[in-house]
Amino acid sequence: MMKKLLALAIAGMMVLSLAACGGGSSSSSSGSSSGGGSDASSGSGGGSLTINIWDSNQQAGLQQIVDEWSAESGVSAKIEVIDWDNYWTLLEAGASGGQMPDVFWMHSNTAQMYMENDLLLELDDYIANDADMDMSVYYPGIVQLYTRSDGKVFAIPKDHDTIALLYNKAIFDEYKVDYPTDDWTWDDMYEAAKKITEASKGEIYGMAMNTSNNQDGWYNLIYDYGGQLITEDHKGTTIGSAEGKAGMEMVRKLLTVGAPQSVVAETGTDSLFQSGKVGMITQGSWMINSFYKAEHHEDYCWALLPYADLNGNKQCDEGERQSCYNGLGWAAAANTSNPDACYDLISYLCSEAAQKKQAELGVTMAGIEGISEEFGNAFEGMDVSAFIRMEDFTLYFRPYTRNTTVWEDKIQQAGAFLDAWQDPSDPAKMEAACDNAQAIIEAAIAAE
Repeated sequence: MMKKLLALAIAGMMVLSLAACGGGSSSSSSGSSSGGGSDASSGSGGGSLTINIWDSNQQAGLQQIVDEWSAESGVSAKIEVIDWDNYWTLLEAGASGGQMPDVFWMHSNTAQMYMENDLLLELDDYIANDADMDMSVYYPGIVQLYTRSDGKVFAIPKDHDTIALLYNKAIFDEYKVDYPTDDWTWDDMYEAAKKITEASKGEIYGMAMNTSNNQDGWYNLIYDYGGQLITEDHKGTTIGSAEGKAGMEMVRKLLTVGAPQSVVAETGTDSLFQSGKVGMITQGSWMINSFYKAEHHEDYCWALLPYADLNGNKQCDEGERQSCYNGLGWAAAANTSNPDACYDLISYLCSEAAQKKQAELGVTMAGIEGISEEFGNAFEGMDVSAFIRMEDFTLYFRPYTRNTTVWEDKIQQAGAFLDAWQDPSDPAKMEAACDNAQAIIEAAIAAE
């Protein structure tokens, strides 16, 4: 069992620099201000809980919410931030026989393995006895993610995220290029990037994208053009279809006017953007703080993702503008010494009041549908409403299978999409990469 988890953790270290969260739109309350239905103080007689997360940008806001719960429950709880790579290493070590934190985040890359191996606290009985808990108010893709095949629930949705286009208006002004609008297609993005790259004689790149920019980058073009990286039943892929290839052909076209792979590999897309070397990148809502706190943040603006005008009618029809969404889940260790307090905290954090507050504080958007409006106003001087407005279009859940990291890593490497990234001038290489990715994903799913 733990051998499987060790392999998973090692693979997970290779994916993402910061992990993301999750997306959709409805109403209703998941809980009162007191959160859960269990009595935390009676389950612990006071005591304390350890909470582990991996994003320092969220720590202060979440700790504020946790402190409010502690004041009501009598249970102290401190959030500890562990960087992404070490987070999974330490969690796996705890699962192997050490000590796991009481409460922690789960992610789509790893949830299936942890649930299958009974390492997370089963929440079904707690949910059934919690009059304030209504699982139907959360984004369905996130609920499904943290529900095992036998119907048991192991985490409650913490948040969701969407993707938007980030541009540097100073660069656009310098090279006299019009700013992105809601009417932009991917071809419009290509033309703007081309103008910047050519006008600067290659000193500034119009855009940048890496193979690792999947949820926040090229995945979205696959879906805009009608493909699916992973089918909705999580048992196949259409990346090698005509639709999948059309989306990746648009990616290839963008790469021809963007930063070369050698430059991106050395510096990274975010660093290139913040150093003024790149005019545009796509990025997820979980990364806003990195740009909001950056030196030249006054020049940074967010816009809707472009769309694919498949029928040429110059308007965005249903399905032509899509954003990937993901969602973290609040989970607890199966062997925690205080399961009642753990659930009470999780229920509190996932209540409507707490999730509204995390949006207002700019921590992240809510896991409950339709209550994230205030997130758009959480960053004074920077309009991030594009992330909220993306919800008016099509959202699809971040592609995953039982062991996502196996195929996710392989399709980014040589023998798949890295070949096309390194030589985007050759359409045949991108087409071959799609065929190879199809075979890689199918083989990985068959081996699961």
